[in-house]
Amino acid sequence: MEQKKRKLEFNIIKDDPTMGHKGYGVGSLSLENITPVMLDVEEGEAWIEEQAMHARSKTERGVKYVKDRSEFPEEGAKKYWVIWVAVDIKEEGPYYAGVTACELYINRPARRGYKSMPEHVNHMDKAMKGKLIVHNMDAKSREVLADFLKNHDGGMWERSSTELREEFKK
Repeated sequence: MEQKKRKLEFNIIKDDPTMGHKGYGVGSLSLENITPVMLDVEEGEAWIEEQAMHARSKTERGVKYVKDRSEFPEEGAKKYWVIWVAVDIKEEGPYYAGVTACELYINRPARRGYKSMPEHVNHMDKAMKGKLIVHNMDAKSREVLADFLKNHDGGMWERSSTELREEFKK
């Protein structure tokens, strides 16, 4: 009899993953302080899209994703950025701790999309660890994102690290 291979799984739960227990929940991932922001490059608009956390945002739905970018029909396609924004709190209040951006392409007429899932997962993890990866974005998109972050919640931008604010000026 052939043994079934066990899948490596983790739980996504809210708040403290251990909830006071020493064993249960250790190694679980808490997504409490991370928010996906979508940015439409063509329209120059950014918005929070909670469903993007599970790859189910309105933007992402209704298309079949190809694994190889060369298979993606470029004509009629639209480019988006999925931005992972991690928030933390210090004595003065909440601030943007990590921000990372990943490309997303959607071709509505062809009902096809392209994104690198490993990149999205890795970038979400890096944002949660306080990393900044926005150098891959075009200047206009970085400006749109910076304006969105500045205007989203009073003071969070100002409380964020100088390194984060400077990254958007490049």
